[in-house]
Amino acid sequence: MRPTTRRRLGLSGLLALGIGLPGLVQQPASADAAPPMSISVDKPSATPGSTVTITMTFTNDQTTNTQFVYQSIQPTWNTSQDPGLKYTFKSCTGEAVQCDVNGQTGTVRYNVPVVPGATRTVKLTYDIAADSACGPSRRIDFYSYVYYEYQGGQAKKDGVYTTGTDVACATTPPAAGKAAESSAKFAKSAAAAQQRQHLPAAARH
Repeated sequence: MRPTTRRRLGLSGLLALGIGLPGLVQQPASADAAPPMSISVDKPSATPGSTVTITMTFTNDQTTNTQFVYQSIQPTWNTSQDPGLKYTFKSCTGEAVQCDVNGQTGTVRYNVPVVPGATRTVKLTYDIAADSACGPSRRIDFYSYVYYEYQGGQAKKDGVYTTGTDVACATTPPAAGKAAESSAKFAKSAAAAQQRQHLPAAARH
């Protein structure tokens, strides 16, 4: 076989391999495409007895439809190792076919297909127990794993994202009853002093 013929056959084989395995050739995403996931909390600092809402928005950063999107969320290692932190998920709502919460974890499967550039948003709300530990360096942090498939299900991508909230101790304002009582005592003392000023000198002694 001539060298030229062998080279042509080799090139044909590579082209056939590329056609037969389309999943290995990914189309580049747009240069100004949004990140595939944004995750944030409504309170960077919260107190025991309050609620925190996590907003998670998936954006299809590819040039073909996203066929499947799965996301999980769970506490970080440092948070799970602090026995004083007490919290639990209470609700999960949004653009998803599955949106489940169980204790301190959550699982989401977003509505699909997601066309290029489109978004899906889910909100998770959790309670910080009234008797939860609080103070400096006390945080409830989560990490979230996202997995999605596109290009007709032949290509996939995943990533890990984090979010969290400081747990601050609530300051106790003066009780309304005590403030009123102090004000009444002050007024009574002032009235008595004013009355003594009007008494004759002999009566004041």
